[in-house]
Amino acid sequence: MKVGLTLPNRGVLFGVTTPEQMLRMAEIADRSDLFQSVWVGDSLLGKPRMEAITLLAGIAARTKRVRLGAACMASIALRDPVLLAYQWASLDLLAGGRTIMVGCTGIVPQEGGRTEASLYQVTNRDRAGRLVEWITILKRLWTEDRVTFQGEHYRFTDITIEPKPAAKPRPPIWLASNSLGSPAVIERTHRRVAEHAEGWQTSLSDPDDVRWRVEDIKRKTAQAGRDPSTLEFHLYHNINLNDDQAAAWEESKRFLDLYYTMDFPIARVRSWTAAGSAEQCAQHLRVFAAMGFHEVTLRITAWDQLGQLERVVRDVLPRLLH
Repeated sequence: MKVGLTLPNRGVLFGVTTPEQMLRMAEIADRSDLFQSVWVGDSLLGKPRMEAITLLAGIAARTKRVRLGAACMASIALRDPVLLAYQWASLDLLAGGRTIMVGCTGIVPQEGGRTEASLYQVTNRDRAGRLVEWITILKRLWTEDRVTFQGEHYRFTDITIEPKPAAKPRPPIWLASNSLGSPAVIERTHRRVAEHAEGWQTSLSDPDDVRWRVEDIKRKTAQAGRDPSTLEFHLYHNINLNDDQAAAWEESKRFLDLYYTMDFPIARVRSWTAAGSAEQCAQHLRVFAAMGFHEVTLRITAWDQLGQLERVVRDVLPRLLH
């Protein structure tokens, strides 16, 4: 299992990090042969933070090797898809073909979600349909010229974006989902991955639940006439190194509660965070490696971002990867 680093770009609002520190962390990950990717979060008004594409462009200029993306692109259904295709193509050129587009519906239950819905005139019900249409538009504009598209939510005639992305035939597109809704809703999210994506990303953390979803997506991908072995499975997870495991969980809860403006159940914090000593963290993550995840990206749920990153590189990743 490969490992990525997620930068807490919402943390600039409450003193967890700074723009320059995030760029330095990306450089550290890039220089290490242990990290394979660097990610940022995305939201517009739902959960404000440094804007994802702008930050990724800065990271692209400071790195040479790691893959880059937003985990996930929660604002995709709110953005103009032609402009997004153009922006992302330029980002991919800056990165030399290293980007991954990860789309999701981006529904935000907090007040910011209602603000977004009002401003952009996009209901929660619209988001899944727009997501699928936008993915189709991105794929075509990145690989074709003089594209015409007639959808339910967006229409255009004879459009070409230039220059195209560096990645050939185009940057990969994954879908992210964490639905805890009805079985029918979960089935739909899995089917979208099987039919439209090259990968699946999730921040779900109950091992039994995640294991079932991985197998279900593989099964649906085969039913759709595609080879499941070509899909990438990617886990969005947290880490907090502290020999006092209880203290690691306590700091992680404070971090997550502030980051998401909600009261996380401690059971969720414990399942979603590799916490404790280096060996305890590695042992926690090995469970997901055994499920067939190709990569886990780790966000540090601590205020000492650089100090924790140094310990992750020195103490945790060698245990996990070798």
